[in-house]
Amino acid sequence: MLENRTIIVTGAAGGIGRATSLILGAAGANVVASDIDANGADTVEAIRSAGGTACFIRADVGSEPEVAALVRETVERYGRLDGAFNNAGVEQANVPLHELSIDQWDRAIRIDLTGIFLCLKHEITAMLENGGGAIVNTASALGEVAIPNAAEYVTAKHGVTGLTRAAAIEYGVKGIRVNAVLPGIIRTPMIDRAIEHPDFAAGFGKLLEHHPIGRFGKPPEVGEAVKWLLSDAASFVTGAMIPVDGGYRAI
Repeated sequence: MLENRTIIVTGAAGGIGRATSLILGAAGANVVASDIDANGADTVEAIRSAGGTACFIRADVGSEPEVAALVRETVERYGRLDGAFNNAGVEQANVPLHELSIDQWDRAIRIDLTGIFLCLKHEITAMLENGGGAIVNTASALGEVAIPNAAEYVTAKHGVTGLTRAAAIEYGVKGIRVNAVLPGIIRTPMIDRAIEHPDFAAGFGKLLEHHPIGRFGKPPEVGEAVKWLLSDAASFVTGAMIPVDGGYRAI
């Protein structure tokens, strides 16, 4: 589906980013796995071991110079940028809004929202030179609803859905499609870390009741949705918020 297309994946060291990178590599893409964590190189090795093409470029999505370098190095290596999965993010601090520190707020906004903006800015610039492309952002079910003790995360993810729609209507006529996936609870290292917090763990069991499918999600289930959105099979889809949430938002 994605033969010889060059696609950047941020947050590729683990969880949804790693699973999606493997899926894209198996679909024939040149995968540029990026993460602040050097373990992203392990994702590259897994893709190569399966016969795919990939490289690792370290980048902090909250730093514009590093994002610009990521896109520039991608184009230098492969000649063009065809797609991107802007997935890197951090979890909430799990404290009530009135106890939230400015540092906790700034961290979530910088990585979960500003990071998406910076990736879009530089990816779109490169894609305009190619004549088009496709981008998928990771929002969240919490990009449209809310839970307690996650004000900074909810705010950032609501921002991602708005930013996705804004980019979609600006660049659709220029051949660039921009969509978002909205995962529910997906069993990733991020969720495992959150469970270690007693306030989050106390309500974790109740979250299962909000997933009518009867279970939590798996990273490859999000990755398959991303693969479709990046492919020509989704050629008339832009500005869409695709829930991959086991029915969480349907309740």
